[in-house]
Amino acid sequence: MYSISKEFSFSAAHAIRGHRGGCQNLHGHNYRVRIHVAADELDELGMVLDFADLKAMAKEILDPFDHRVINDIPPFDERNTTAELLAEYVYEEVEKRLPDPERIRLTAVEVWETETACARFEGSQGAPR
Repeated sequence: MYSISKEFSFSAAHAIRGHRGGCQNLHGHNYRVRIHVAADELDELGMVLDFADLKAMAKEILDPFDHRVINDIPPFDERNTTAELLAEYVYEEVEKRLPDPERIRLTAVEVWETETACARFEGSQGAPR
């Protein structure tokens, strides 16, 4: 199996509804998002997926959050804004956009809030075949 990953970043504020500590207050992060994609076979160019194509997908998904309050942006106007739920959201959105889902599979999305704090979401498609 072949795999690639690419990292993206954005800055945003959020408040975790119902949190009993400081995270209930509006605060910000310089988020890092790492997207992992795999394939058993490479395409005709010898790639799992062109990094430029992955970048375009991520830009479409993440740009609405950049320098914004995540709590104001659907579905996070109703859904909580944890790193875990952000990772799941990004996973679902990337999966919808994969150009060759028969060959390419999304294996995981990681969302880093800080240099030492990361949440990872692996969907059922990310399991080895």
